[in-house]
Amino acid sequence: MTETLTTIHLPTIRAWVDGWVISRQAPAPVTEPWGLRVDVGLPGHVARHIVPDADPATLTRLSTALTAPGTWLKICAPADAVAPWLAPGWAVQKPEYLMTIALAPEPAQAPPGYTLAVTTRAGVTVARLLTAAGEVAARGQLAVTRATAVVDQVETAAGHRRRGLGTVVMRTLTATAASLGARTGVLVATADGHALYSTLGWTLHTPMTAAVLLAP
Repeated sequence: MTETLTTIHLPTIRAWVDGWVISRQAPAPVTEPWGLRVDVGLPGHVARHIVPDADPATLTRLSTALTAPGTWLKICAPADAVAPWLAPGWAVQKPEYLMTIALAPEPAQAPPGYTLAVTTRAGVTVARLLTAAGEVAARGQLAVTRATAVVDQVETAAGHRRRGLGTVVMRTLTATAASLGARTGVLVATADGHALYSTLGWTLHTPMTAAVLLAP
């Protein structure tokens, strides 16, 4: 079994959660003995519990005590260090990766055929690449909390992939964050995102395991 990491920087985890709730317009996180709780209140996403320390006893106790379907766990450890200790009913999701980067003001240009639009509202900056017809080809958003910028919901439409649009969106977001005074970027990536962001200078902080409690 893979050992859990011991180099997790707790302020980094806290900054990620603080930025995530701004990005998603969710309630402020609540400190719990095991980490942080966010009462999201959405169908299929009732609440999320962020657990920095994948201690087996904590995982078993917490996953047994939580009974509302649609509750999520976000645990700072790989799946093989988490899954054996979860109570029945929890579905482990695909691997995720919490990544960080030192921000630099390096803006990117929109490729031919696309227009770059950047807007900020309620503390959330959104970068979009638009086609000539005004359709969103790629987008992403960020929220700055203190000296950290949390990048979130980066996606490229199916018909526009493998054209470097995700790179343009990411560089636009990180340059914007640097201009706002942020020094560090944080995000949680899928496996595909991890591969892309690694080429842009992002480094792995910790593997993440997401699990959701299914309805009986």
